[in-house]
Amino acid sequence: MKKPRGNPPPDRSLAPVLERATGAPRPKSVKPEKAERSGRRGIQSIEIGFRILDYLRTELRPVPLKMIATKTGMSAANVHYYLVSFQAVGIVRQETDTGCYALGPYALKLGMAAIEQFDVFTAARPAMTELATTIGHTVFLGVWGNRGPTIIYRVEGGASRPIIELRVGSVLSLLRSALGRNFLAHLPRSITEPMLEQELKEERSRHARIDDAPATKAEVEEMVAAIQRDGISRCRDALLPNFTSFSAPIFDQTGAMIAAITMMGPIGILDDDLKGATATTLLAHARALSATAGWQPEGLETSPG
Repeated sequence: MKKPRGNPPPDRSLAPVLERATGAPRPKSVKPEKAERSGRRGIQSIEIGFRILDYLRTELRPVPLKMIATKTGMSAANVHYYLVSFQAVGIVRQETDTGCYALGPYALKLGMAAIEQFDVFTAARPAMTELATTIGHTVFLGVWGNRGPTIIYRVEGGASRPIIELRVGSVLSLLRSALGRNFLAHLPRSITEPMLEQELKEERSRHARIDDAPATKAEVEEMVAAIQRDGISRCRDALLPNFTSFSAPIFDQTGAMIAAITMMGPIGILDDDLKGATATTLLAHARALSATAGWQPEGLETSPG
């Protein structure tokens, strides 16, 4: 049997795979679809349907079909088709007496499973690596341990020397570290009070004050109010001489602080302006991790897209 002349037509199904694997451009005769050009192939109907689920998530009560259609910008007929399928799998339920819709029992199972599967250590590592790489300073992940604020992971940056004084397992001061100040501002005072009282005694016994550590309860409350207002804590020259640090909290779905990301570097080299690019970037990463854990700021609702 004679072989056909010329080159065989390109395999459209393999072209994107080969391009990613080899770096070679795909044949010009193959016109990539919009989904392929974006780098990922998705199912649009799922994304559209999620607008309905996201709206139901923001409502505190079951809502009628017409309201769902209005709020999602979809026709009532299309919304109804989606709701029928969502009811079939249990992610949406319909009240028999009013006909209104709400999230169903399977949505609760999904939420509980997501909470159980969330691990702050695993989730934070990529963000910490990105921060250390792009900004160039040491990044710590800290939690509240049996003895207080504790470092459980660190990533070195390249813009300053490694901070060998602070290791994984180090327990930091409540008043003399950005991590400790963050926990002081967000944990119940019943948890932090014993450690706070002890450190205030130590601060009052110091002969001279050459850093920004608070020494009275009034100064502590002023500092706490500022951290809660700004969403980020800062510590200059109090933990290590000539070093400054930021710490941004990570919250869970209940709004409780479960960890914090802290960045530390030499004063004058690390930009520690509370409104600067470094602080803003650190806070954005911490808030993204909080959102992954299920946290949502009070009064903030996700509008359907």
